[in-house]
Amino acid sequence: MNFEHTEDRRMLADTLNRFITEQYPFEVRNEVAGSAQGLSTSVWQQLAEIGALGALFPESEGGFGGAGFDVSVVFESLGRGLVVEPFLGALVVGRALAAAGTPAQKQALAGLIDGSTVAALAHDEPGSHYELSRVATRATRTATGWQLDGAKAVVLQAEAAQLLLVSARVAGDIEAEEGISLFLVPTDAAGVQRRGYGRIDGGRAAEVTLQAVQVGAEALLGAEGQGLATLELAIGWGLLALCAEAVGAMDVAKQYTLEYLQTRKQFGVPIGSFQALQHRMADVLLEVEQARSAVINAAAAMDADRVTRERALSAAKVSIGRIGALVAEEAVQMHGGIGMTWELPLAHYAKRLVMIDHQFGDEDHHLQRYIALGRQA
Repeated sequence: MNFEHTEDRRMLADTLNRFITEQYPFEVRNEVAGSAQGLSTSVWQQLAEIGALGALFPESEGGFGGAGFDVSVVFESLGRGLVVEPFLGALVVGRALAAAGTPAQKQALAGLIDGSTVAALAHDEPGSHYELSRVATRATRTATGWQLDGAKAVVLQAEAAQLLLVSARVAGDIEAEEGISLFLVPTDAAGVQRRGYGRIDGGRAAEVTLQAVQVGAEALLGAEGQGLATLELAIGWGLLALCAEAVGAMDVAKQYTLEYLQTRKQFGVPIGSFQALQHRMADVLLEVEQARSAVINAAAAMDADRVTRERALSAAKVSIGRIGALVAEEAVQMHGGIGMTWELPLAHYAKRLVMIDHQFGDEDHHLQRYIALGRQA
């Protein structure tokens, strides 16, 4: 396998990394991440203009990339800058639209690609514990379409979103795989309530309540009751994105730690000269490369059959969960007490690495899923 990116992808990565370094340094990022809005609309628009959103989608849907490696390149750069703008929502909702949308529904993709529309996935619910098929929100047929009732938890950037992709059950019990439908819901629809809050790793999320929300028949995405496969596919792209983002964050945390070991002195010599710390740092470097390999494997499997694709994604998420925690812990410990301070960028990278493990399923969840998928192979 050729592990070198194409020239176009290298140019995209260089452009994104340069923009983030110059226009989105840590001080700016921290101010944006802690703001009441939780994102910068100007940065969001500029990133859209340089092609960061278009690279997430194939030409057939109005983008210019769309392959697994295109997505990983973009999100690795975003991870290096701890970018909090709503790329993950655009990717997941956009991929669901591309997979199951009608021609009229797919018109929304243009807004996602040019940054004029912010979208969010509203799927997780209180007590769902990562299980995709556990959906309590209900969708009931009406004379003009559907009524949605339920609650969604930790909806990223829901306050800024104009469009929600909502999972709701039209039939079956709370854990049945059949009977789940997906709906495109404008956030200004009557009955949609959002309670926002800041996230520990920056940016904002919200609890979303749906109380007798009325939507037309055209809001249904895909076949009635058959939304789980589309949801799994869309979240699969999100898993790849999160794993690539983690690799970008690991690279920066690793570099910060190397520089600290080379400059911090004890007994008149850099602490990096101590053999015990050298051994620990060597382990970190090897593990980061293992994480990178897992992301490459997952990106290469995005066009494979379902079981191969999902096993590669779960394997990558397991690796990222374990290695992300290791990198965060070792980087903080080798910095000593200063590694915990809010003012040091490293602490924010460590928090982000830990929180990525809990998005779309943690290490334990995906290890069990990997084993279960193996029985289907």
